[in-house]
Amino acid sequence: MRHRLGEHAGPERGDLTGPNPVDRGKKGSKIHLITERTGLPLSIGISGANLHDSQALEPLVCGIPPIRSRRGPRRRRPAKLHADKGYDYDHLRRWLRQRGIRHRIARKGIESSTRLGRHRWTIERTMSWLGGCRRLHRRYERKAEHFLAFTAIACNLICYRRLTK
Repeated sequence: MRHRLGEHAGPERGDLTGPNPVDRGKKGSKIHLITERTGLPLSIGISGANLHDSQALEPLVCGIPPIRSRRGPRRRRPAKLHADKGYDYDHLRRWLRQRGIRHRIARKGIESSTRLGRHRWTIERTMSWLGGCRRLHRRYERKAEHFLAFTAIACNLICYRRLTK
């Protein structure tokens, strides 16, 4: 079905969207994010709103660029990873262990999420900084590449603002 956009019309609501389980099934996207200790974004990704968080962990960890350190060679992977209960799966724990990444993932039904609160607030703060960008608050783009590009621009602005302080 073509609308007035003609050839430029993509899928009905754009790619990498899915029915949002908490918003009456409306199509939506999720922004996945890995930050360093102070909240600077290291790796970003987007997916449909119906994709489980655990499926996005491996591409995000693989997408972390080499980090220059003051001494020694560049770090290719983080030393430690904190995550909430959405990532509590044995295959993810094994995958992180094989890569030499120590993990601190809250266990479902055993631990409360409050112990991770001292580490999780940096992610929540960075996500709120991203939410302050009007272009990301509501997805206007049909193409996933464009939405990811605007997300990357917003992350670059966050890094610029933090590093110029």
